[in-house]
Amino acid sequence: MSGVTLVLVSAALLAASFAATSALIRASMPLLRRYALARPNARSSHVEPTPQGAGMAVIIPAVIVLSLMPLAPALGWANPYPGAPLVAISLVLLAIVGAIDDIRPLPAIVRLPFHLLAAGLIVASLPSDMRALPLLPAWLETVILVLGLVWFINLTNFMDGIDGITVAEFLPLSLLIVVIATLTAAKSVGAALPAAVALAGGLAGFMPYNMHPARVFLGDVGSLPIGALGGWFLIVVAAEVSLAAALILPLYYLADATLTLYQRWQRCERLYEAHRSHAYQRAIRAGFTVPEVSGAVLALNCGLAVLALAAVESASAAIDILALTVGAVLTAALIHHFERGKAT
Repeated sequence: MSGVTLVLVSAALLAASFAATSALIRASMPLLRRYALARPNARSSHVEPTPQGAGMAVIIPAVIVLSLMPLAPALGWANPYPGAPLVAISLVLLAIVGAIDDIRPLPAIVRLPFHLLAAGLIVASLPSDMRALPLLPAWLETVILVLGLVWFINLTNFMDGIDGITVAEFLPLSLLIVVIATLTAAKSVGAALPAAVALAGGLAGFMPYNMHPARVFLGDVGSLPIGALGGWFLIVVAAEVSLAAALILPLYYLADATLTLYQRWQRCERLYEAHRSHAYQRAIRAGFTVPEVSGAVLALNCGLAVLALAAVESASAAIDILALTVGAVLTAALIHHFERGKAT
C-alpha cells in the first residue's frame, strides 16, 4: 500500500469511526439513561446522576477493525497481525464484564479472572518471536506482561474519574501510535495502525459528549477495553520500536495510579474499595476546575508524546534516558502542582 493510499484510508477510517461513535452514542442515550445511570458515590467526582456506557460506542470501531484483520492480505495490507482476532475477543470480553458491572456492580473477586483471561489472550496474540523484555526468560516475561496488562486495564478504569481525562490520556497515545507506525517498518506496530486510528476516531466522537459537564460517561464497558487496547499498543512498541517510548507515553496514568495505590497501602486502606484519592481528584478538591485538570493532563500527554517520538527517532540510549528523565520530571511536576492546589 502506497503512502498516499495509506493516508487516505486512515483518514477515511478516522472519519468513519468518529461518525459511527457519535451516532451510536446518540442512539443509545435513552437506554443508558434507563439502565446504566451512574449515581454519585465515594469514587465519583460528579454530583448529578449521569448515564454511563458510551464506551461501548467508542470501542466498537476498533473491535471491527481487529476482527477484519485476517482479510488484510487480500486488501493489500502489508502488515498482517495473525493474533488480531484474539485482541478483539479480549476487548469484547472486557466490554461485557464492564457492561454488567455498570448495570449491577460486581465484586473484584469476580472481575479479576476475566481481566486475567483478557490479558492472557492479548499476550497470546503476540508473535512467537516477539520479545518486549528479551533479557528475561520467556516464561517470566509472559507473567510480567500479563500482570502488567491487568494493572494497566484496571488503572485506566481507576483514572476515568472526571470528565475528559480518558480522552486526554488515550487520544494523544493512539495518535502517536499512528505516527510511529507510519515512520517505522515495525510489523506489529504497523498492524496496530488501523486499530489506533479507529480508537482515535472513537475517542474524538465521544469527546463532545464527555466535555464538562459531561452528558454521558464511558463506563467500565469502555474504560476496561480501552486500557487493554492501549496496553497492547505499548507492548508492541516496546518490543519492536522503543521500550523508552512505551514507558514515556503512559507516564501520567502510571504515576498517579501507582503512587495513589502505594499511599493507600501505607494508610492500610482497602485497596479494592472506591475512593477519591488520585492526584487529579485531589486537584479538584484543591480548587482546580475539571477542564483545568483534564486540560493539564492533555498538555502533559502531548509533551510526553513528543518525548516518546524523540526516543523512537533516536538510536541513542542517552537520548532514551534523557527523554524518560524529562518525562518523569514533567509528570512529577504536574502531580505536585495538583497537590499544592490552586493559588487564590
